[in-house]
Amino acid sequence: MPAQWTADQILALAPDAASAKNGRGLATRQKWGSLGRQQSVIWGECQGSGKNPYQAQIDLSEPAFRCSCPSRKFPCKHGLGLFLLLAEQPGEMVETDPPVWVADWLASRSQRSEKQAEKQAKRQEQAADPIAQAKRVAERQRKVSAGIQELRLWLEDRVRQGLATLPQESYQMWDTIAARMVDAQAPGLARQLRELAGISHTGADWSDRVLERLGRLYLLIEGFERIETLPTAVQADLRTQLGWSLNQEAVLTGQADADLWLVVGQRTEEEERLRAQRTWLYGIATHTFALLLDFAHGQQPFEQSLLPGTCLEAELVFYPSAYPLRALIKTRQEAVALPKTPPGTESITEAIATYSKALASCPWLERFPLLLQAVMPRQEEKGWLLQDQQGVVLPLSRRMEATQGWQLLALSGGYPLSVFGEWDGTFLNVLSVWVKDSYYGFGN
Repeated sequence: MPAQWTADQILALAPDAASAKNGRGLATRQKWGSLGRQQSVIWGECQGSGKNPYQAQIDLSEPAFRCSCPSRKFPCKHGLGLFLLLAEQPGEMVETDPPVWVADWLASRSQRSEKQAEKQAKRQEQAADPIAQAKRVAERQRKVSAGIQELRLWLEDRVRQGLATLPQESYQMWDTIAARMVDAQAPGLARQLRELAGISHTGADWSDRVLERLGRLYLLIEGFERIETLPTAVQADLRTQLGWSLNQEAVLTGQADADLWLVVGQRTEEEERLRAQRTWLYGIATHTFALLLDFAHGQQPFEQSLLPGTCLEAELVFYPSAYPLRALIKTRQEAVALPKTPPGTESITEAIATYSKALASCPWLERFPLLLQAVMPRQEEKGWLLQDQQGVVLPLSRRMEATQGWQLLALSGGYPLSVFGEWDGTFLNVLSVWVKDSYYGFGN
């Protein structure tokens, strides 16, 4: 069976640069005492510093990893090395029956999946006490309403005083009102306020961006105070912005969209040892984007593992929204390599028009997916840009300034390329690039 994965896709799974480097060093046949595969499962034994070799195994359908080494990183260097060996020397993986340690792992995974399915079915059958649930909702609504009123007064005072002194204000000013929003059970507002704290120190145009964010907050307050009069989808957006989480089991009862979904981009960020992973999908038949969010603490693995540059048949259920983007996977098949560059738009003007329509539906969109074809990277005094064939340009995020802008230019080789990224209304954060149907990741 030919290799389906590229080295770039596999190394994108590494938890850090050291793991990627060490995994690359183990991607040789001489490092492995035994190797094997059966359908979508591969395994191998790698001799380490101990008496017994480390036993590494991968279920390629997700992919999922397991290794007997003591490393707390996931995947560890042995899993990465084994995966790279499959991609670069697939003939070394002999089709055979799995050893006992692999068979036991597969059986435990199957049992765990069955138990999770049973628990989910039981939770769906056991409906919550409607009276108790109504009381909890009413109590939270009361607390949020009180916090909203306090935030309204704070915002009005802040704007009345003007924004000129914000760079001299201490972080304590923002943290105090953010902590009050946490007490009011509106953590989404607290997050937005804490993000605002740093904007006044990020360039000459900081006042415009602060005012825009404050305006969105005020619009959120206005919407919440008349939430009962708004459409259901808009109510859902307001609660999401407040940090009112929706039970995943409840989401999965919604209508599922079946399609061939392309994994077009992925980005992992960490804050206080909590890692958040955003994975963007694009549906070939539905022509829609979907955002999968996953969270893990420390070095714990993410619940789902999807490789950018691959595609999979799956059913997705979208969270309710006036402009649905976030989704959950209901069912999925094994992922395979994406054979060619995904379709996109060649007009930046058309892409921004699509964003404008989305923003009119949901004014609180923080990131919007853009898939652009036939664009060229270009550097100017103010930073890096993408330019389409009509000469329209789009500014790239400042994180491109160090080395990634030059990497993007080198990949283009002076020719147009395809780019996927997250647009925040001001800058495009590039996550993926395709050159002659070859995928390159920029997500981490």
